Amino acid sequence: MTTRMAALRAWRARMAVRLLGDDRGDVPGWVLITLMTAGLVVVIWAMAGPALSGLFEQAISRVSGL
Repeated sequence: MTTRMAALRAWRARMAVRLLGDDRGDVPGWVLITLMTAGLVVVIWAMAGPALSGLFEQAISRVSGL
């Protein structure tokens, strides 16, 4: 019985190390996702910015009557 308990504890320790060790590999992935998202926002903003500014100016001029 003691051998089984020791084996179970060793297995749990190996699994804990394996699971905790996997988190380090996710950091570059999250950095890449963050940078790609920021890049997409910049590209979309650059393309849609002038159109959105025009719509805003048009809406303000209609509301203010100028």
